[in-house]
Amino acid sequence: MENEEKPIDIYDPSFVKGVFDRCSAKYIFFSYVCSFGFTERWRKQCVSHLPPPGVDEPRCFDLMAGTGEVWPHLLKRFPYVSSITAVDISSGMHRRAMDRLHQHRAHKIEFIEDDVLDSDLPDGSADVVLSTFGLKTFNSQQHRVLAQLIARTLKPGGVFSLVEASDPKGWWLAPLYRFHMTKFLPFVERIALRGAQDFAMIGTYCVRFSDCRKMMDYLREAGLEVSYRKYFFGCASGVVGRKPVS
Repeated sequence: MENEEKPIDIYDPSFVKGVFDRCSAKYIFFSYVCSFGFTERWRKQCVSHLPPPGVDEPRCFDLMAGTGEVWPHLLKRFPYVSSITAVDISSGMHRRAMDRLHQHRAHKIEFIEDDVLDSDLPDGSADVVLSTFGLKTFNSQQHRVLAQLIARTLKPGGVFSLVEASDPKGWWLAPLYRFHMTKFLPFVERIALRGAQDFAMIGTYCVRFSDCRKMMDYLREAGLEVSYRKYFFGCASGVVGRKPVS
């Protein structure tokens, strides 16, 4: 049928950019309140679980950086960080990051507005790679590309830590989690935010993502040492590791 609409690809970069551009103004408030503060706790844990990078002034990449909410934790752990290169596809998130966060350290933070999978980050240039709550917006093939990018950009001995909201496998928690993501979040958006279901899409991404186990496999496939972590009964999961020196 000529008039038949093509199905929407929710992992297409232009679709992802649109979702986060539209919800960027209230993203920090919404994510904090609707996660009961756990997103902030998980960001802190993501940084604390980084293996020691072995350098005093590490160069850091923050991938799918959003509004830079992980930067305070990163700067606290590494006060002498040489630079933070943050990459995010969303113009709205970029503006929020630059407007409200860490202006006193702006000389150390470079924000690149770009699709990270299509970026030209230099080979072997990062001591630390982080990502907090950006993995859910990629499909499996994109995760494999991201794993290869992390392996390519890390220096030998460089370290990484990634965290993402996940679908818990426990029999008692999984139904509650899915109800929260697929019913409660859209309800809050309709009543309190009068949105266009953009925050509801975040719940859809999280449920479809499952957890970080496949990402762990792709990172190993790319030649990295990696271990899996589970947070709060599996409501979030992460991977941490290192690029071998030789």
